[in-house]
Amino acid sequence: MQSHLIRRVFPVFAILVLVVVAVVYLNGISESENGPLLASGTVEAAEVIVASEVAGRAVEVLAMEGDYVGEGDPIIYLDDELLQAQREQVLAAIEVAEAALHTALANLEATQIQAELTHQAVWLEDLPTRVEAWKVSSPHEFSLPVWYFGRGEQIAAAETELVAAGEALEVERANLERVRQDSTHADLVEAEARLADARAAFLVAEEVYDRARRAREDQELEDFAEDLFEAAADELEAAQSDYEQLLSEGAAEEVLEARARLAVIQARYDTALDRLIQMQTGDYSLRIRAAEAALEQAQAVVSQVEAALSQAQAELVVIDLQLLKLVLYAPISGVVTTRNIETGEVVWPGAAAMTIYQLDTLTITVYVPEDRYGEIDIGEDAVVRVDSFPGETFFATVVRIADKAEYTPRNVQTEEGRRTTVFAVELSVADPAGKLKPGMPADVEFGG
Repeated sequence: MQSHLIRRVFPVFAILVLVVVAVVYLNGISESENGPLLASGTVEAAEVIVASEVAGRAVEVLAMEGDYVGEGDPIIYLDDELLQAQREQVLAAIEVAEAALHTALANLEATQIQAELTHQAVWLEDLPTRVEAWKVSSPHEFSLPVWYFGRGEQIAAAETELVAAGEALEVERANLERVRQDSTHADLVEAEARLADARAAFLVAEEVYDRARRAREDQELEDFAEDLFEAAADELEAAQSDYEQLLSEGAAEEVLEARARLAVIQARYDTALDRLIQMQTGDYSLRIRAAEAALEQAQAVVSQVEAALSQAQAELVVIDLQLLKLVLYAPISGVVTTRNIETGEVVWPGAAAMTIYQLDTLTITVYVPEDRYGEIDIGEDAVVRVDSFPGETFFATVVRIADKAEYTPRNVQTEEGRRTTVFAVELSVADPAGKLKPGMPADVEFGG
């Protein structure tokens, strides 16, 4: 009887237990979904890697791992021996350049004075020419007065005439050479050459004979000089006779005309050159041009020395900057967490020498489910708890909320389970006592 009663009551009891469990589970889910938003993350700090901009051997490393350093504190000194030697060398170069500049400036001043003296001397020498210029009567072929064209215009015209005369002279020289190369004039050309040689020999023999006669001390010397003179005279006479016989031939006319044309054009060129030189007085004197050229050269030397001085001064600035970079300073206030350099080791540019964490600016990044993204606002307060300090709470403020969802990171769990997509939320943590350290796991409760 009793056994039969138990068999009838047990199914009903089991059903009641299942109902109670279901109610409790559903209430738990409801509370979880509607309760405080919880998330987990890791404490982070601003990390700065200290690296040198120049290579050098570390002669002193002041900070150890775990030491607190203030912003601007020197932490590493590099050897400056080589740069100091280079600096002394540049200082010597600057001293030399300054002395050279002093000399160049003195030379420039002397050259300027000399140029001024040359101007004055040439100007005074040209005074009679300027005074008489207006007194010269203008040729009747010109309708303009003699003063109409200035000195510069006259010199330009004279230079043009000289160029034209030079070109004509080359033409006539080429023409004479062409005529001389003609086979029909071979005999005359040969006679001309013989006559030119005979004339030169005669003039020499004549001068020697005159010297011998003036000596009057050695008859044999005078007799020999006379024989030389008479032989040269006979040769000149014979050459002259042969040449004159060839002139009677018609073929000689072309050669004579070519020589006459060349002589006239040569005279034209010489006259043009004479007139140009005569007009190059006063400000147009070649002495003035030479003085101005010397002045330009002196100015160029000054410019070169100034450039050399500027270059040396720039090199000094570079070396001084490099010397400043031989001392590495803490870029932020914080704790040295990594020290990769020891005294005596060489530091290379860009290589991490130390790592400093800025512990007064701690952050935590957590990930919240997409369906609870709207519960968080910028500036909202939150409570932080860490396992290292059970029972203690730290306060944080939301400083950034991601504007794009992402897949849940594998190393992040939320209190409400994993979701397909989440939003990253960054919080700034207040830790005036300095208890929190980078890397500590932390739980964050929003709205707590």
